[in-house]
Amino acid sequence: MSRPFVLLLRLALVALVLAFLFVPEAFRPLLEPFAPVGAPAIYDRASLLDLTISHLLIVVAAIVPATLISVALAILVSRPIGAEFLPLSRAIVNIGQTFPPVAVLALAVPVVGFGTWPTLIALFLYGLLPIFENTLAGLTGLQPAVAEAAKGTGMTGRQRLFQVELPLALPVILEGVRISLVIALSTATIGSTVAAKGLGEVIIAGLNSNNLAFVLQGGLLTGALAVILYDGLGEVSRMTAARS
Repeated sequence: MSRPFVLLLRLALVALVLAFLFVPEAFRPLLEPFAPVGAPAIYDRASLLDLTISHLLIVVAAIVPATLISVALAILVSRPIGAEFLPLSRAIVNIGQTFPPVAVLALAVPVVGFGTWPTLIALFLYGLLPIFENTLAGLTGLQPAVAEAAKGTGMTGRQRLFQVELPLALPVILEGVRISLVIALSTATIGSTVAAKGLGEVIIAGLNSNNLAFVLQGGLLTGALAVILYDGLGEVSRMTAARS
């Protein structure tokens, strides 16, 4: 597909999501066939806009520290002084992938209680592995000639890291962040089972009341946001790669 057409599709999806969040009643005729007789077609127990913002904030609050820690660990183990910690680092970032999200929530609730914190912990743990592995691949996959050229100019180790290695590895790092972000966005829906405020609340309400219209609203909004964010970060990654 041509680039202008792809851009048009992106803008159309963003406009559709915004329209649904700000004027959900306009979509009532489309959703009424999926709602039980006499039941509301549009989720009315909370503002869809507020739930979406809360959902996104939880995801960002989990992925930002996951990115910082994963990148720091990858930098450490890619240096000669920290190479021996690679197995330990891999074991740490794999913790989140060892348990299903529901199990992490169940383990976290007795410690931190109900609400946002169990979801943040689950998303944080799940976000570590893709970012760590991509950062490590980006830092260790640089051409030896590039490193030698940087050394030849008299750069210190820190200068090589921040002025050469990280900028060149940035597109690969962003791909890891991109993957973790989408995983977190979809996984965050189950946070509503422990009283975290998000779009999962709409889906669970639909399942409890046998209202398919609610399920569609929560599911389609989550899916659309995932596509928008994945596509947007992909564009940033491609622009970064082109500059590199």
